[in-house]
Amino acid sequence: MDCHPEAQADARIVMLIDDEPAQARLITAIAARDGWRTIVAPDAETAIAMLGTREGMQLSAILLDQWVPGDDACALITELKARRPALPILMLTTSASPLLAVEAMRAGASDYLVKPVSPDRLMEALRSVTTRAAQRDELAPLTEKMPANLDFDAMIGTAPQFRAALAQAAKAARGHGHVLIEGESGTGKEMLMRAMHAASPRAKEPLRLINLASVPPGSVESVLFGHEPGSFPGAFDRQIGAFQHCDGGTLIIDEIDRLTAVVQQRLNEALDSGIIRPVGASYGFRVDVRLLVTSNVALDRLVAGGQFDAALAAKLGATRIKLPPLRERTGDIPALTRHFLARIGEQPGLNHLSISDSALALLAAYDWPGNVRQLQSVLFRAAVYCEGNTLTAESFPQLSEMLGGQAPSSAPTAHEGVGIMLYTEDGNLRPLEEIEADVIRLAIGHYRGRMTEVARRLGIGRSTLYRKLSDLGIDNAA
Repeated sequence: MDCHPEAQADARIVMLIDDEPAQARLITAIAARDGWRTIVAPDAETAIAMLGTREGMQLSAILLDQWVPGDDACALITELKARRPALPILMLTTSASPLLAVEAMRAGASDYLVKPVSPDRLMEALRSVTTRAAQRDELAPLTEKMPANLDFDAMIGTAPQFRAALAQAAKAARGHGHVLIEGESGTGKEMLMRAMHAASPRAKEPLRLINLASVPPGSVESVLFGHEPGSFPGAFDRQIGAFQHCDGGTLIIDEIDRLTAVVQQRLNEALDSGIIRPVGASYGFRVDVRLLVTSNVALDRLVAGGQFDAALAAKLGATRIKLPPLRERTGDIPALTRHFLARIGEQPGLNHLSISDSALALLAAYDWPGNVRQLQSVLFRAAVYCEGNTLTAESFPQLSEMLGGQAPSSAPTAHEGVGIMLYTEDGNLRPLEEIEADVIRLAIGHYRGRMTEVARRLGIGRSTLYRKLSDLGIDNAA
């Protein structure tokens, strides 16, 4: 049936195979915001029949809820692809099983989304599979993610900026102050926050993560602070907010830059007083919650533009950590690649794979706008379709096409990309003091702030190391 008859005739059309009316209405509304018109099929038979209709012939994508065909989901995907080979299919599921992701992709699915899916992620997935030449696009980000490790050892890289950020995070983890982590999407901000919580004195206390991208703006205040019955239309029951749930523990807020001005003010007042007041409540209560927050853009820039409260930014950013994008640490790509391939090989349905130098050279030549998360997705896709034991340059056909003949002929060596710059831009050597400071920062990051080990590896005494830290002004990464 046509859920948006008023839509323009030239709107992109997506078929949703779903037998839940409430979810169908929600997805239809989300898709309409991005110019999509949705037709809904309640079962597999109807979906196949609709492929032959006028609207079915104009489809740009299919969204399949795995619950409808159940165990036969992969068989339905195979049949749909046999009838319409070029039509991208995205599967919605409540299962986080990598095995199901592998089976669905091998059956022909373009992407795999775990419910509940945020509006932004759903639209990102639809855009990625419907752009020109995007079918089986190994560069499209997968929504499904492998379980993340929760310690600093899982943060792979030797680039000085990255190691300094890890050293700063390791030091901050031992405290109780709020922390702001800035960096582009996909750089590993959420993973770093979870590692910080796991290494903190609050590790055994409650933890909750709120991704503001997946929360409707009108619901954020209630999600954070809770609400009383009758406080707004539809508030039939009392809701406990994230702050109350996390009393004594840690609250992670992803993409804090999305907060509206009203909620920014409320949060700033709550941090000032330590008292949380649910929406519609005449009472408040004191909580002890540590905030770890992320922003995809520099909060200082938003403050300067009047889009973010300066006092709140100062409180959240008392400790501010900046994660560099992958394009600024390309020397880490070989180590990251081997780390991800080892983890991918542990997933059900996949094999342990090696990678050739030509493939590593190809990966190192790309600028990775989706950063580390995109690299992991690319490797996961390549592993799904790999029929041998080694990934080669041919395993990444679209990447090869995009780069043309510009990729280097060999992969970076283990020592490339360490990032200690010896020369200034005019070709002269940098002062020894600056180079020494970079080496010490690199060592502190590499050994995760264990100063006795840093001193031993540098071949100096611990007291000498601390004197050099003072002399060189290294006080934020120790």
